Amino acid sequence: MSIPLYLTLMRIFLSPIFLAVYLYSDKIGIQGAVLAYVLLGLLSISELSDIFDGFFARRRNQVTDLGKVLDPMADSIFRISVFFTFTQGIVQLPLLLVFVFFIRDSITSTIRTLCALRGVALGARISGKVKAIVQAVSVYCILLLMLAYEMGWMDLKDFQQMSFYITVVAALYTLVSGIEYIYANWTYIRKAIEKA
Repeated sequence: MSIPLYLTLMRIFLSPIFLAVYLYSDKIGIQGAVLAYVLLGLLSISELSDIFDGFFARRRNQVTDLGKVLDPMADSIFRISVFFTFTQGIVQLPLLLVFVFFIRDSITSTIRTLCALRGVALGARISGKVKAIVQAVSVYCILLLMLAYEMGWMDLKDFQQMSFYITVVAALYTLVSGIEYIYANWTYIRKAIEKA
């Protein structure tokens, strides 16, 4: 168990914590602007762990095939959990919109796993890294808007509409990056399917 792997696993375990804090904030006594700050903190821990696991993996020469598969999977689990969480509570994102994130990452994860079983470890693409940044920035924006709403600087309707449009932009880029991933790895994908 290396430091990069610990950091990757930590992101996975942060997913249900984020969900529980958001959905059960009243029961655990976190409300208003404090809730937005706590969620921003959890998001920041997750994103920093993503940055540092890659840093330590390269610096300590601990880049592994497991890491290549698990790292993007951990990112997907955390970010998709956050977007699904936002279909509830005050954000109220449409479930069908959030399914774009789920379907894209399910397809790419299946492809990555299938190729790994055939002896080919598909690394992350630049478009996938940009997708991760776009999704992270989108979540940060939604949480900052939540903070503005909780502080009384905007009304609920504006907050929900702006959150929706931010998510639409992230979903569109997520879809484009999925198509690019399949196109770029089509040779490996076709061989893996032929051997299946």
